[in-house]
Amino acid sequence: MSGVLPEFPWDTLADAKAAAARHPDGVVDLSIGTPVDPVAPIIQDALAAAAHAPGYPATAGTPELRESAVAALRRRFGITGVLESAVLPVIGSKELIAWLPTLLGLGPADVVVVPELAYPTYDVGALLARAQVLRADSLTQLGPQSPALVYLNSPSNPTGRVLGVDHLRKVVGWARERRVVVASDECYLGLGWEAEPLSVLHPDVCDGDHTGLLAIHSLSKSSSLAGYRAAFVCGDPALVAELLAVRKHAGMIVPTPVQAAMVAALDDDDHEKVQRECYARRRAVLAPALRAAGLSIDHSEAGLYLWATRGEPSRDTVGWLADRGILVAPGEFYGPRGAQHVRVALTATDERIDAAAQRLTASPAS
Repeated sequence: MSGVLPEFPWDTLADAKAAAARHPDGVVDLSIGTPVDPVAPIIQDALAAAAHAPGYPATAGTPELRESAVAALRRRFGITGVLESAVLPVIGSKELIAWLPTLLGLGPADVVVVPELAYPTYDVGALLARAQVLRADSLTQLGPQSPALVYLNSPSNPTGRVLGVDHLRKVVGWARERRVVVASDECYLGLGWEAEPLSVLHPDVCDGDHTGLLAIHSLSKSSSLAGYRAAFVCGDPALVAELLAVRKHAGMIVPTPVQAAMVAALDDDDHEKVQRECYARRRAVLAPALRAAGLSIDHSEAGLYLWATRGEPSRDTVGWLADRGILVAPGEFYGPRGAQHVRVALTATDERIDAAAQRLTASPAS
């Protein structure tokens, strides 16, 4: 199976990482986007309190978890009409994305549509199912094809682009006419800076009808729970039931203590607001510093990344920044259209973000 998969992208950054690490003040790693902030005590306490869990967890999630997810979706994002039975915890959103085509029973005859600039795991999931991949950002690019699965990602990783309500409605209507499943990766939904992202399940998008729609939500960024592998998928009750049936057989189960921690995270909005403010502060420091160093920032109106360019091949920009002790991801990781961009993550401590800004503003733009 490994023969059908591309090289793991971040393994190709070894030389740039070594170069950045030679900086006298150490590397500022803005490449992967892994959370660095402390997990809120209320979440840690919930995890510890549920540590005595000798029995098997519920694959479908505890009733408390499903109830908390539905309430948080309504409270934080205005998403209504989600049934508690149509919420399914997963072992991090990446796991769900990587296996979704397989879980849905797709194969070589099926086409999976991914954004032209996209999180690499969309491709990987299709490859694991031996399905075909088509990169497209507009319905006109699909022509007469009727794919089995269409991925949306708003706010986008890597670009931070937000899809407007008209675009989302058009995709949903088109997919329903053709009985195509739409999976919307909404991991950055709560991180709108210059635009207000909407879920594919929002009533303004789907008119309250979740048929054929799946929304994927993660607590990795909003609650710094990447290490917990805490996420869930929700939407069409029939599709969620299909995913649940397969996951029961496959043993894809979120551990009981993690489910308890998810309840605490979903019930408490205060820590989520604090985390959002952290990212907003870091963005306010890093964005002007990149511009001062001669880079342009495109899109980036939401999410955890700045999509930046010096108008040159992305690996050249990676090297230019590595010489200044800053490690970023080349845009080519995310598709051919990223060949002249880099993705700069906001997930570093305030001290490291300040260090990066100082290095950028102290450097000539050439």
